Amino acid sequence: MSASNFNTANLTYRQLIGNGQTYNVPHFQRDYSWSNEEWDDLWLDINNLIREDEDAHYMGYLVLRSKDSKNFDIVDGQQRLTTLSILALAVLKNFERLIKEGVDPENNKLRQEQLRNSFIGYLDPVTLLSKSKLTLNRNNDHFYQSCIVSLTDIPKRNLSSSNRLLREAFKWFEKKTWDNYGAKLNGAELAAFIDKLSDKLFFTVITVTDELNAYKVFETLNARGVKLSATDLLKNYLFSVIYKDSKENNEISQIESKWEELVSQLGGDDFPNFLRAHWNSRKSFARHTELFKTIRNSIKTRAEVFKLLRKMEEDVGIYAALSEPEDNLWSNPNIKTYIGELRMFSVRQIYPLLMAIYQNFGQDDFELMLKAASVISFRYNVICNNSANDQERIYNTVAEKVSSQEFKSINDVLNSLKAIYPNDDAFEYAFTHKELRTTQTRNKKVLRYILFKLENHISQNIFDPNADIYNIEHILPEHPDDGWDSFSDEQHEQFLYRIGNMTLLDRNDNKELGNHSYDIKKIQYSKSCFKISTEISNLYDEWGVARINSRQAWMAKQAKSIWKISQLS
Repeated sequence: MSASNFNTANLTYRQLIGNGQTYNVPHFQRDYSWSNEEWDDLWLDINNLIREDEDAHYMGYLVLRSKDSKNFDIVDGQQRLTTLSILALAVLKNFERLIKEGVDPENNKLRQEQLRNSFIGYLDPVTLLSKSKLTLNRNNDHFYQSCIVSLTDIPKRNLSSSNRLLREAFKWFEKKTWDNYGAKLNGAELAAFIDKLSDKLFFTVITVTDELNAYKVFETLNARGVKLSATDLLKNYLFSVIYKDSKENNEISQIESKWEELVSQLGGDDFPNFLRAHWNSRKSFARHTELFKTIRNSIKTRAEVFKLLRKMEEDVGIYAALSEPEDNLWSNPNIKTYIGELRMFSVRQIYPLLMAIYQNFGQDDFELMLKAASVISFRYNVICNNSANDQERIYNTVAEKVSSQEFKSINDVLNSLKAIYPNDDAFEYAFTHKELRTTQTRNKKVLRYILFKLENHISQNIFDPNADIYNIEHILPEHPDDGWDSFSDEQHEQFLYRIGNMTLLDRNDNKELGNHSYDIKKIQYSKSCFKISTEISNLYDEWGVARINSRQAWMAKQAKSIWKISQLS
């Protein structure tokens, strides 16, 4: 993104709203949604700012789009700017009350007009229509301009939920500002409140020239933990394409309802991830940073938008269910198991391929693909820690061939995944040296999964890995007592979390053993219901570095048989 297409500055609210600049909430941006919790938070911040005479209060990022540095579209920040505008209007309403009650009417009328011109805009003296600095979206602007900006009586009935929130926000701030400032019957003090406030609230304002640059800003800021709504930006672009060709309110409302239903199934934060997975399941690969540009270059007509929305509706259910083993979509217990394993491994790169398989192949093939996905993910991602970027591109290539009907069988799919299936030698080597620090919740789950799989493989006994009556046992303890002098501090750090140092025990046995010496522990292991634990007692008279390495090497050989796709080996 070139510097000419991107500008950033720290601006006070006065600098932002002054100098004849206007701000527009795009036509299809989300409706006003703040309520008591957000109003109260803002009011507390303002009170602390004014009463404690603090220098400034930071209001966060604003992302604006403008080509002339005078008229701005609000890409992100409309809730804050709308609420601050309502606060200023509530102060103007307080002045109206002072004037009606005969409190210094001439001076207060001057103050009211000056504050309106500074923060709201002005009323046309002929038409009495407001020329507002702020314009809201298609659902809120008429109510905002005709009822709130004009300070007329606000209706209570037949309001949409968002317009009702606008009304309640105005009444809420009107009461707060009156109780704290207006009731003193001092117009100068009331004016000083909003005047000081405008110089003490400041934003980091990022201004871009088009939607593509705005999307890049979102990607950058979201990567740094600042959550902005790329979902809104995508919606605004797609709906602007429809609106350009058709201004039928009924049609637009229906499409908007479909969009909101899609978003509600996933949540706004996950929606761009879904859209990318949907796109990559059917089209050429698009990275996160390229998604908006790719869609903008590909979707340019009303018909293309409708087609995209229809296809998204087909995929949203399967995408959401891929993260939820207990989703109603899954009745097959094997599918539930594989979905749970992928979630435990934190592997989502394969979602586009799974979506393509689900839409184009039968249920049996989908189950086979899920099983293979679990094995590949365990080998490639969990144990070998290979590059997820390379893996993702391969999944996309295969998904595209499935969606285009180039691949017609599950065998075609599996054969194409050989490049991301670590061979037995690579897998065995990586497993032999793997450590999983059980201080991390995800690692603890994966380790339990591995140990129970090993147990089932050697004993054929089936245990519930989620049962809390079983614990992971660190043979070399995390906090060793006497009897572990053979391990140096460096060796303790190096071998404590190796898979070969782990086994399974009944919870009560695990608690009783604690940090005791190996001589005491191995007696209890010999009585265990788990064969992987009794084998320790049978095979190892003592426990040291060589024993951990030997046991983990044995585990790795078993693992080759447990996590295996015969077709790829």
